[in-house]
Amino acid sequence: MSLPATARPDDRDALRAAVREVHARSGMSVVFAAGPVQGPSARIDELVGVRTRYLRGLEIRTGAGLGGRVLSEGRPAGVEDYERALDITHEYDGPVLAEGLRTVAAVPVLVGGRARAVLYAASREGGSLGDRVRDALARAAARMGSELAVRDEVDRRLELMATAATGPPPAEDPARWEEVRAVHADLRLAAQATDDAALRERLLSACGRLAALGAAPDAAAPAVHLSAREVDVLTQVALGCSNRETATRLSLRPETVKSYLGSAMTKLDAHTRLEAVVHARRLGLLP
Repeated sequence: MSLPATARPDDRDALRAAVREVHARSGMSVVFAAGPVQGPSARIDELVGVRTRYLRGLEIRTGAGLGGRVLSEGRPAGVEDYERALDITHEYDGPVLAEGLRTVAAVPVLVGGRARAVLYAASREGGSLGDRVRDALARAAARMGSELAVRDEVDRRLELMATAATGPPPAEDPARWEEVRAVHADLRLAAQATDDAALRERLLSACGRLAALGAAPDAAAPAVHLSAREVDVLTQVALGCSNRETATRLSLRPETVKSYLGSAMTKLDAHTRLEAVVHARRLGLLP
């Protein structure tokens, strides 16, 4: 069985987006990030508002400095006068002070309780860290953590698919077909949940390739074009979900699900839900 080769987007893209979000929302003049975390350290590569080159490429080690403290503790921290702060170590005073930073806040990007990156917001003036700064950092970190969790789940699902691919082809193994269909449904839900447009396109491409596995070649069959939502609804119906269950899974109203299902049945020239699913599978719209 041929499986979709869906490359994971570069996590640094998500980190770059988080830095820009914090810079726009926090009002702080300097924003940067260290990540992704690899082993006991993370490197600062995404920066906005810096005047020197000293922070770029700096390796942040767990437990060292403000960022290292955040990595080890897995919770936000901040200092109002970096040079005189007593509750952090000072391995990075050289590059931080060369940049002229005084007030610095940092938050971890957590996935499953583990820090995967650190976001910083800093100012060259002293002063207290306001709610606006903390809120901007917390929101961006939470958004990025959710995005990474989705990517991790996609990787896990595709790995399961690769493992399931060994042995007889699914046409000879109904249980394997059911696994293909369950993964297809999960990937469509993940595509709906992500804010990353590139990741969404890759997920939907993988779904399309999974759906095509069961297509019955028929040059005479008319082309049928279903909307993304019609496919989402049919995917859940194919798993045996009722309209109400489908609505819950897709965050839709039952009446909306009924409308999408009716539209899909009309396009597929089907008179029952089961007939619609069978036609969709034959056309390679569902696995």
